[in-house]
Amino acid sequence: MPASPAYGERSIAEVLSSAAASLGVPGFQNRLNLPSAKHVCVVLADGLGRQLLKQKIAHTPFLRSVLQAGQGAVPVWLDAAFPSTTAASLASFGTGLAAGQHGMVGYDVLDPDQDRVVNMLGNWDDGVDPQLWQPLPTVFERAAGHVDVSTVALPRFSDSAMTQAALRGGRFLAGTTSHARTAAAAEAMAGADSSLMYFYVHELDKAGHRYGCQSPQWEHQLEELDATVRRLNATLPAGTTVLVTGDHGMLDVPESQRIDYSAEPDLIAGVRHTAGEPRMVHLYLEDGAGDAGRLRLLEAWQARFGDRIWAFTREEAVAAGLFGEVRGPVGPRIGDIMIAARDALAFYDTRRVQARALEVVGQHGSLTKAEREIPLLCFAAEGKPGGPKAAGKAANKAPRR
Repeated sequence: MPASPAYGERSIAEVLSSAAASLGVPGFQNRLNLPSAKHVCVVLADGLGRQLLKQKIAHTPFLRSVLQAGQGAVPVWLDAAFPSTTAASLASFGTGLAAGQHGMVGYDVLDPDQDRVVNMLGNWDDGVDPQLWQPLPTVFERAAGHVDVSTVALPRFSDSAMTQAALRGGRFLAGTTSHARTAAAAEAMAGADSSLMYFYVHELDKAGHRYGCQSPQWEHQLEELDATVRRLNATLPAGTTVLVTGDHGMLDVPESQRIDYSAEPDLIAGVRHTAGEPRMVHLYLEDGAGDAGRLRLLEAWQARFGDRIWAFTREEAVAAGLFGEVRGPVGPRIGDIMIAARDALAFYDTRRVQARALEVVGQHGSLTKAEREIPLLCFAAEGKPGGPKAAGKAANKAPRR
């Protein structure tokens, strides 16, 4: 089994909670050793993996200067949640919890109450109440009584089911362009005594899925991200702690390796439902399949793909800590068997997904370093044009709350 994410120490679940602690909000621990501040802005770029940023650093002169300045005791990389997908990682980001607690254990998963697969991102089922599916308080809800709390993103995310489930709390500042969003962020922070802000950037992930993360289009969006962070450095209140991170990484999967496993009877024998993402599949077995049925299915996948995959049971995943501690209602949402890709593979059940799904180039969801490792950059905003102040000196003085 691969190592589990470093929940409680160095994962995406610690970002907002450490930011709240660095602002002096009670009830949180500063696990990431962030410097004390009056304002914190967390820029989360969907699809920004650590390895990709290292590969493409020439496209990001401002972020490169942040890395060169150093950030003291603040870690430079984190683990994404498992699976390494937006639904799971953003929910961990928003709640400070592993997926076994918040319950958003994949892009789409089984709803045991309805006995059907439901989406956790942009197409929530009408039969699923986001606040009942994920009933635990968010970091924003817990912090809102102590500091100004806000989210800056596209208008369509303001009341999305994902927002209601895992990112609820505080006020929503909408902007249709990156310039509009940075302007809204600067205005909001300037009017607050102390503030915690989440600034979401979606364009990088979108370009990666459509064109691939090695494409010129992806590199262009990375350059746009760099420009966005540069503007925030120049316009947020001086001394604001700015954090830049991602929710998962990405790798490109060739068309020949995007496989319709539903066309191979041995790979779906005894399977009642399929879910997850192409690089981390949940397989839910028919009632009565028993240990023998699980073993046959595991052996079939291992015989077909060998060491190109990890194949494991729900019990093995839970014991390994991949989902963290699993809350009672969450367990049945996890597949009886999971298939995680180890190299450039993607798996599809074309009985339930549209053909255009196989056109996706950039992929994520599994446990490879390219997918699970995300960067963490930390610096103090200057509040005027120029380069970043070194966060190292301030970070070295950060109290551990």
